Amino acid sequence: MKEFKAYHPLVNFIYFVAVIGFSMVFLHPAYLVVSFGASFIYLLMLKGTKALKLNLLLVIGVVFLTAVLNPLFNHQGITQIAPLPDGNFITYEALFYGLCSGVMIGCVICWFLCYNEIMTSDKFIYLFGKMIPSMSLVISMTLRFIPRFLNRMRQMWDIQKISDSKKNKLSRTVIVMWSTVSWALENGVDTSDSMRARGYGLPKRSAFSIIRFTLRDWWVLVTTLVLSGYIIAGHIFDATYFNFYPMIIYNSTSVYSVSVAVAYFILCFMPIALELWEVRKWKYLISKI
Repeated sequence: MKEFKAYHPLVNFIYFVAVIGFSMVFLHPAYLVVSFGASFIYLLMLKGTKALKLNLLLVIGVVFLTAVLNPLFNHQGITQIAPLPDGNFITYEALFYGLCSGVMIGCVICWFLCYNEIMTSDKFIYLFGKMIPSMSLVISMTLRFIPRFLNRMRQMWDIQKISDSKKNKLSRTVIVMWSTVSWALENGVDTSDSMRARGYGLPKRSAFSIIRFTLRDWWVLVTTLVLSGYIIAGHIFDATYFNFYPMIIYNSTSVYSVSVAVAYFILCFMPIALELWEVRKWKYLISKI
């Protein structure tokens, strides 16, 4: 279920820049529902149910925390729900804004998790290695650092449990953390020396790549740009307008606003459609054998 990963890195990068950017800008509930649904379903397809449990707890925790804390500290809004000990009121507008903000943060987290699965470090270096070699190397190492660090920590923990099961948990944790941090520092130095020895970042250095821009990449790239342009135009003309304070105000539904929402729906669910199309194609080919 990683058909979208096989597309050109430029297509992947522009797509995620678009959906993450729109998710951070749009606070309209309809757009948040579309973005969250698409990002969550796509993350489920990429990582599976077991790997998704921790991420789901993180997202739900962020949404719940934002929805609860915002009305406690933000008292804007005219619809009062309940009084607080300090004399202020919990307002419906602040509660709804906190919920929408939490969902927005959850959308961004899910899209970034999808981004980490699709945009590998070699793709990022392929795109930006010649323009900003040092920065692209640092960013790629940073993006892959956390999963590698956690994986190494699990390995060290298993080794400690097998080698000396009599140690208490605290001493074992200290040893694991110290060993993992030492490995991370040494690995970073080795990577830097290795890239320098290979001439990474030199002006005349050539690089071999089997990545080619095909016709299907053009189709997806053009579709992404056209949909993104249409959505940006809709945002400029207030098709995505939604105001929370001092009262909830939004534009009435029109054919144009619905068309912008449909364009956003197609953009967000595009990689899911590509994955499902690939599965259907494979099943059809297998049935012909």
